Amino acid sequence: MTVNPTTMDLRTFNTSDDATVRPLLDGCLDIDTWVDSLIGARPFESRQALLDHGFRASAAITWDQVATALARHPRIGERASGSDAARSASEQSGVAAGEHDAFAAANRRYEERFGHIFLICASGRSGAEMLAALEQRLGNDDGTEHDVVIRELRAIAALRLEKAVPA
Repeated sequence: MTVNPTTMDLRTFNTSDDATVRPLLDGCLDIDTWVDSLIGARPFESRQALLDHGFRASAAITWDQVATALARHPRIGERASGSDAARSASEQSGVAAGEHDAFAAANRRYEERFGHIFLICASGRSGAEMLAALEQRLGNDDGTEHDVVIRELRAIAALRLEKAVPA
């Protein structure tokens, strides 16, 4: 039976086989080139070196990779399922129960406009803040919005990696 850990100390991260570490990193940013970069750079001398490498490696992700990763992300305001359910619920805890209908409508407009889900680093933001950001971003052109989505995905990956390999 394969165990898919949600956290791992740095020593275990550095010494575990690739198959053990991959699911942990996939949960942070499900883009193979990023995961492979972190796996290939082990061992890291410190947690900060790991976090720094993860952030630098995320700068190389392409829009095509992001679009594929977006297909696996839950919509803001919706409940995730599967292995990401708990993490997603924690990250989206700022969305109040009464805001789900507003998010559903705004998400539909966004997806009609851009052809992909709205992505925002939800951690620490209220539902009202995220909804306002969604409404504001509807005015972006495609190129600007792609840049914003990549920046948000990089922030999500950084936060998730910090939690996955705690101090």
